[in-house]
Amino acid sequence: MKPKNDPYEALRYREFNVFLILRFAMVFAWSMQFIVIEWQVYSLTKSALSLGIIGLMEIIPAVSMALFAGHIVDQNEKKGMLLKCILGFSVISIGLFLLTWPLITSSWSTQVVLYSIYFLVFLGGLVRSFLGPTVFSLMSQIVPKKAYSNAATWSSSVWQIASVLGPAIAGFLITWIGIHWSMCTVVAFAIIALIALSKIESKPILNPKIGEPVMQSLKEGVKFVFQNKTILGALSLDMIAVLFGGAVALLPIFAQDILKVGSEGFGILRAAPAIGAFLTMFVSAYVPMNKNAGMKLLAAIFAFGLCIIVFGLSTIFWLSVFALFMSGVVDGISVVIRQTILQLKTPDHMRGRVAAVNSIFVGSSNELGAFESGLTAKLMGTVTAVVFGGSMTLITVLITGISSPTFRNLDLEKDLEEHRKEE
Repeated sequence: MKPKNDPYEALRYREFNVFLILRFAMVFAWSMQFIVIEWQVYSLTKSALSLGIIGLMEIIPAVSMALFAGHIVDQNEKKGMLLKCILGFSVISIGLFLLTWPLITSSWSTQVVLYSIYFLVFLGGLVRSFLGPTVFSLMSQIVPKKAYSNAATWSSSVWQIASVLGPAIAGFLITWIGIHWSMCTVVAFAIIALIALSKIESKPILNPKIGEPVMQSLKEGVKFVFQNKTILGALSLDMIAVLFGGAVALLPIFAQDILKVGSEGFGILRAAPAIGAFLTMFVSAYVPMNKNAGMKLLAAIFAFGLCIIVFGLSTIFWLSVFALFMSGVVDGISVVIRQTILQLKTPDHMRGRVAAVNSIFVGSSNELGAFESGLTAKLMGTVTAVVFGGSMTLITVLITGISSPTFRNLDLEKDLEEHRKEE
């Protein structure tokens, strides 16, 4: 008989292990690509606002297409949808590989190269609007409901490992082999993701309303999220934290101009929060966070705001690394709890649309947060902008905690017990 809290429960399913390889390859490629492009754009322009525009170029299609993408995902087979997403990402990466080719960068004007990068980032936003809902929906068909919490933990952990290695290796590769060949590595990992996907079987479409009118489908998805106070509260909290705590978008400025640590130091800074988050999620596989989940989520996001403030004020490299590391530790708690809430509270036939709304609230707020950070850094100064963002996060958590006793008392253990009894 398996223990009540089996830390390896989800890993006992072969396809889930293949899914983790695929997820690692895609997150590694995407996070590495973002770092390489950030470095390239700042090297070309020396402008905080130009860094912010990278985020803006991705958020425009991500937000405008998210709900429609969720509808499409719910209406179609998930493996085929994921194949299209990975192929789309591969084409974009090849384009960025060409745009960082010295032959092109030396013969084209800086403005033309910059606008071309922004265009491909825009296309990447379109791909991301479909990728998130597809991955979320596919995972729920690979493991049974009783393993959702454990699967969410391992999936998030793999996401964090890739987020650690992607930026760190990008920072070192920029120094060792240059921006151009660093982009070649991104393309290679996209190919690995395609190979892994071929090992996963096609899944049935669980939506009973195939052919449902688009507007009716979208309305149903949005209505479900806004009527489910647990999901809405979790998404809103994380959105505010990511939106105002987006200090990572300004890391090239901190690395080059404030801390003066170069591309290798940049890689360490960028990887620090992901290392912290991975350690937290690895521990959470053994020590589930479902009990008193609401209070844990509030405390985690409050601590995240404090870490961002410390990072913004620091002028010592290793103190800055520690502050980012601790921000990752508490963010890991937030990610695990939020993903568990979404998996447990979302009906199978609505996973694409709910994940799409999640991408608007949280995923896209990464890019909007990058733009907000770039804009406020230009208006207030880099350090003031980061401290302002951390302070807004603290205020939001306090207001939510005081005004929502239902969310404070959220406990996911009962939901998991019901799923165990059903299966």
